[in-house]
Amino acid sequence: MENFWEIKSLSEMTQEEWESLCDGCGKCCLHKLEDEDTGDVYYTDVACQLLDLHACRCTDYENRLARVPDCLQLTTADIGQFHWLPSTCAYRLLSEGESLPTWHHLVSEDTHTIHDMNMSIRGRAVSETSVQPTDMEERIIYWVL
Repeated sequence: MENFWEIKSLSEMTQEEWESLCDGCGKCCLHKLEDEDTGDVYYTDVACQLLDLHACRCTDYENRLARVPDCLQLTTADIGQFHWLPSTCAYRLLSEGESLPTWHHLVSEDTHTIHDMNMSIRGRAVSETSVQPTDMEERIIYWVL
């Protein structure tokens, strides 16, 4: 049997298939800074207050958009704009015609593989509740590409 992500385009996927693409890395929940002159996006190690830093999952996924006004919801309408996502993100990879990495849970059949391979933010991020907004530039990281 073929894997749905190998035979369907992102826009052809069901909502359940779409949601299952998220590997739980937590990288998209990190605060980002944009250079106003160049448009370059820089990731920080500062995570949204709703992110469980160990599980790398949102603690209030259903209500996140209401609770965090700048939370981004990925939809098929955004497929052409996934360049800002980490290069390891399944949504970005598939939108660029690439394969899922071996550590992705849909390939490895194990949701812990991403953490075992050090591809998530587990142990490498802090909550925004512990960082002053004026300190964000000092929190820029380069391990998210």
